Amino acid sequence: MAAHLGAHETMEVHEILTCAIDGINQFQLYRPFVKDQELLQMLDHQLQFMMNEYNGMVQTINMQGQGQAVPYRSPKNLQPTYGLDHPAAQSPNLSMNQMDDRDVASGMLGSHKASATMKMIAALECANPQLRHLMQQGAVNCSEQAYEVWQYMNQKGFYQVPTMKEQTTNTVLNTYQTAGNMNASYTMAPPQTMMPPTNSFRQ
Repeated sequence: MAAHLGAHETMEVHEILTCAIDGINQFQLYRPFVKDQELLQMLDHQLQFMMNEYNGMVQTINMQGQGQAVPYRSPKNLQPTYGLDHPAAQSPNLSMNQMDDRDVASGMLGSHKASATMKMIAALECANPQLRHLMQQGAVNCSEQAYEVWQYMNQKGFYQVPTMKEQTTNTVLNTYQTAGNMNASYTMAPPQTMMPPTNSFRQ
């Protein structure tokens, strides 16, 4: 496939694969700092998936096989908790020895968000349909992994969701109404015939 890619999508693939390597390396760096077994299992599960996804893309572009656009499956789906409950103060660590589970999870979340954005932009620039599909599925996979991490952070109180007053929320959202039936309400006006200008002045 590589010889048949356009210049633009070649550079997009280069950026995506470099980002994938950085993400894998980043997750490996995080691993020794994880104390919560639930987070450790999530990190290992996602890390293995990221490695397989990277290998599949490399094999595809090098014509060593066709990488499958495999969807990421999160083991569980939790109901989000809304509202603020004494959120902890945040500041940068002064040493890597201060790294904790919240720092690791937040770093994982940020990595997935950035990668999802990059992959979707790359998909929009791809001419090759197979590569485009790999990028699209990759973006969805990153968003699913990001949401899995977010759910963990939300349940632990690491990522709380501020809310508005219910009346304010309803006021904002209720301003939007459904559109009418276009076929019933939209009638095309007949084209106007251009009439030559009349000249009322006579010589």
